Order: sequence, then structure tokens, then C-alpha cells
Amino acid sequence: MYPGAYRLAVEHGVRVLSRPPEVHVLEGRVYRDWETVYQDNVVKVYRLMFSRVGNRPDAEDLTSEVFVKSLPNLNLPSAVGQVNAYINIAIRSVLADHWRRHYGAPQADVDVDNIGRPVDLTSPDEGSDRAGRILALLPDRSRAILELRFLRGCSIKEAAREMGVSPGNAKILQYRALRLAAEVGQKMLS
Repeated sequence: MYPGAYRLAVEHGVRVLSRPPEVHVLEGRVYRDWETVYQDNVVKVYRLMFSRVGNRPDAEDLTSEVFVKSLPNLNLPSAVGQVNAYINIAIRSVLADHWRRHYGAPQADVDVDNIGRPVDLTSPDEGSDRAGRILALLPDRSRAILELRFLRGCSIKEAAREMGVSPGNAKILQYRALRLAAEVGQKMLS
């Protein structure tokens, strides 16, 4: 992140909020000043960042980073579509940098040809046999959430929908199921 970017975004936000609201008319769908670009896009960018990273401090930092990265390179007046496209590119770049910084692993290439094929879960590997035995010993709901999340690759929302529970409840079920599976696995080793 750029040094002081968060501070600058907060200071700008305080300045904007301390003034009486102004109506910005986009004549012919053209942005004429930086403040209008910021005000029209900051909430959308923040919501997107929050949905991707899941926590407020990172979302705020990434949002300010998007604007620090994109605003100096835009020439105003510019068409709204052109500005939005540039901000979207900055969002992708900032998110990629964030994941690279925090997880350090290169992004895996997706084999598009094999996406629709079911994963072969009947590997003769001892680890998968042990995992199958552990799953068989779990209660139905615990087994169901773990199968949906880790064997079928469903998101929390998809797993919750399929199980008929809320996403928050699905997270709790997953946490408890993982703890129970770890206990069962330890007992199997003893």
C-alpha cells in the first residue's frame, strides 16, 4: 500500500462529509472533477473490496489504494464509462497485489477443459481412505457440510442454501464439523 494512502482517503472523506451536500450533474455523462469521480465510485469500490477480503480495515485500505492508483492517471474531463473502466482495472490490479502480498502463492492456472468433470474421489491413497473413514463416522449434518464445502467445492452460501440454513449457521456447522473430524482422526491414530 502507498504510505499514507489510508490517511489521505480518510482526510478527504472528512472534508467531503463536513461540507453541505452538493448535487453533481454529469453533463453528457462526463466527469468534470476528481471529487465527483470519488463520490460516485467510493461506495461501490468499498463494497466490492469488502465482499472480496471480508474485513473492514483491509477493504478501507484497498479502496483508498484503488483511488490513489487510478485518480492521478486519469485526464479529466473524461466519459463516465472510460473512468469506470479505468477504476475497474485498478480494482483488479489492487486485489491481485493484495492476494500476492498476503498469501504469497502464485495464482493457480485454471484448467478450463476440466471444470465440468467430476473430481475422482476414489483415490487409492491412504489419506483419502482415512478421510473417507472419518467422514463416515461423523453425524449426518457434519458430514454433509464437509462434503459440500471440501469435496464438491461449494461456497458457504451454496452449502447453506443446499442444507437449508443461513450462511452464518453454515460457518458454525463447518467449524464444529472440522473440530469433530479432527477429534475422530486423533482417536483413529490412538
